Amino acid sequence: MKLLLSLIFTAVVTTFNLNAAVAFEFKTTTEVTGLNKPWGMTMLPNGDVIITERNGQLRRWNGESLSNPILGIPEVLDGGQGGMLDVKAHPDFANNQMLYFTYAAGTNSQNGTHLARAKLTDNVLSNVEVLFKPSFLKRSSYHFAGRIEFLSDDTLVFGVGDGYSYKEHAQDLTSHLGKLIRLNDDGTIPSDNPFIKQKDAQPEIYTYGHRNPQGLAFDIKRNILFSNEHGPKGGDEVNIIKPSLNYGWPEITYGVDYSGEIISKYWSKPNMQQPLVNWTPSIAPSSVVVYYGKAFPALNGHLLNTALKFQELRLVELTNSVIKNGVSEVQIMSETTYLKELKERFRDIELDNEGNIYLLTDSGKLIKLEPK
Repeated sequence: MKLLLSLIFTAVVTTFNLNAAVAFEFKTTTEVTGLNKPWGMTMLPNGDVIITERNGQLRRWNGESLSNPILGIPEVLDGGQGGMLDVKAHPDFANNQMLYFTYAAGTNSQNGTHLARAKLTDNVLSNVEVLFKPSFLKRSSYHFAGRIEFLSDDTLVFGVGDGYSYKEHAQDLTSHLGKLIRLNDDGTIPSDNPFIKQKDAQPEIYTYGHRNPQGLAFDIKRNILFSNEHGPKGGDEVNIIKPSLNYGWPEITYGVDYSGEIISKYWSKPNMQQPLVNWTPSIAPSSVVVYYGKAFPALNGHLLNTALKFQELRLVELTNSVIKNGVSEVQIMSETTYLKELKERFRDIELDNEGNIYLLTDSGKLIKLEPK
């Protein structure tokens, strides 16, 4: 039920470059409480929000009330870090009503990240199609990844984690683990995928060398795909994603194992990408958007990252892009921390049509940020 009380927070907690930090003042409203381990959400053209709950449910928030669970979800493996993961509306949802969603499926001893699509009509899913199953089913219930993003050509990219105990798979092109996957919206493989003609490589692979990617955001104005992902103990990253590239895990990392054991003594190697941002110690990033909107024009073109461990919204201010060899390049100017006062683990972030900001929390809340 929508709360009538708006809680206002405007303090800037941490700024690494005071001269470059943008002005960002807002009020917060808790729109929904009591969600069951929410993980992902997507904004529909009419302003409704579709929310995933990890126990295998989809819910719809229309600005006034929360729906009963949407019917028609495939069987979901709810355990560990698995369950119902992300959801994304097709760019042409207004005409085709298609939702795409990732989820953990299988058994405790054989499971993986799956991608499906379905048509949403009157809070019922129909014509459910499983578009992707991983080539290797893992035993562990960790590092599923799963965040989905559409590119400008209506292909979609989503993450498959390394499975934690299978980190060597991230460098193995015969395995889908530790990869970003790119498909056409009907589940077929794009003809220009980088490894489609390579023997001993899975043709769906877009990039490799990932640990547990959590956020994906396509910057339509710069034509850049951003990703953030969990490192181990240290070494969380923001990356600029380009097809065919190797992002290094576990051959290079700025982190160590949770036990303190060294995973790799190398921070860099030839032909392995360096992150745009290295967060050590780990903030545990969970999602990211490139902000463009009317509500907070000062944020246009900058990254907003949610964090679990650090319980914050992290603004990463970018330079204006420079075109080099036909490719946009950006650099970091400053980082600013918000919302630590709420003491919430922020799981996902979305924007509405006006640029108001919506946040999901592990405690089961949907929180709206809008201008004061």
